[in-house]
Amino acid sequence: MIGAVWAGGAVALDVRAAVLRVDYQTLLPISRYDLIPEDLGFAGASVGDSDNATTGSFLGHTYETRTVATDPDGAEAAMRSLLDEGIRLFVVLARSAELASLSDLAARQGALVINAQSPDVALRSDACRANLLHVAPSSYMLADAVAQFAIWKKWDRWFLVSGSNVEDTALADAYRRAARKFGARIVEERVFVDTGGSRRTDSGHVLVQRQLPTFMQGAREHDVVIAADGTDYFGRYLTYHLWTPRPVMGSAGLEPTSFHAAHEAWGATQFQTRFEELTGRYARPEDYNTWLALRVIGEGVTRANTVDPEELRAYALSDAFELAAFKGQKVTFRDWNGQLRQPVLLYDGSITVSVSPQDGFLHQFSPLDTLGLDRPETECTAFN
Repeated sequence: MIGAVWAGGAVALDVRAAVLRVDYQTLLPISRYDLIPEDLGFAGASVGDSDNATTGSFLGHTYETRTVATDPDGAEAAMRSLLDEGIRLFVVLARSAELASLSDLAARQGALVINAQSPDVALRSDACRANLLHVAPSSYMLADAVAQFAIWKKWDRWFLVSGSNVEDTALADAYRRAARKFGARIVEERVFVDTGGSRRTDSGHVLVQRQLPTFMQGAREHDVVIAADGTDYFGRYLTYHLWTPRPVMGSAGLEPTSFHAAHEAWGATQFQTRFEELTGRYARPEDYNTWLALRVIGEGVTRANTVDPEELRAYALSDAFELAAFKGQKVTFRDWNGQLRQPVLLYDGSITVSVSPQDGFLHQFSPLDTLGLDRPETECTAFN
């Protein structure tokens, strides 16, 4: 990974990384707009490599990123193959189970893994790994971003509607925690059971259209509906199928996200333009997260002049590290669990409505640490 030549008095480094994406069998999304592109994440890697190469060219650094898609059964074999090629820097787009096993496999070879997809809180807490950093926001960060906006608007009476799947339950837990943390009251909870079936035929949306108004009838007085639909089967329909008209936030209506294609503030327009010119489509959160992960690597290589995974990790967690991320302020890592501090965008499907942390939510170190697990809350010991 380290070139043996010198350029302009500096060591010429060959930076080899890999983006490993695990693809899962899922139902089609509710909307055709949400069909997953074949280059999901990989498109962000292309922009990340291009950006890293721009700076690297002045320092004699070259960047090459492999992109590999696999199913869950083949994930570990794909990781082993990349490790056998000598790659020790990985960006992984996977669910928590595969992310954990891949991180453990990488650790045995001294490799660094950056999580660009999973919001799983345990991997930032009691199940954290020393070689695993996170640029993807956790579900606690996303829920806290919504909660802060609701409290700022003085919408403190919540009607929590969650799905029945495991992912939905975990998301509902995140919103319950956020309510306790910021002083909201969940006046009522209901679970909308997932009965399966097609989501994009008459039997899908017509069934939900008939069920939801009745399902939502007779709720206690509330200011806002909080949707916890981690598997995307009912939340999108809530806004116009309520019994009592109220704002919807969470998995529908006003949604928290790391990035979206209409975001243009703080120089993001130039990122969007470059992304669209290079890929021919709009950026998705997974693309941004992958770009951000590779920029973390690139910034570390540039500033620390190394490609050693442990040295890059140490630099990323140090006070010296900071990175511009088109979010109005530099982003940094929490040295207690490897989570990237970052603002969370609140998106209505068309524009950035707001950005959390909201004004007035203070913290002794950084307002960004009001989102997600703070140092006293984490059970992560791998970073001690």
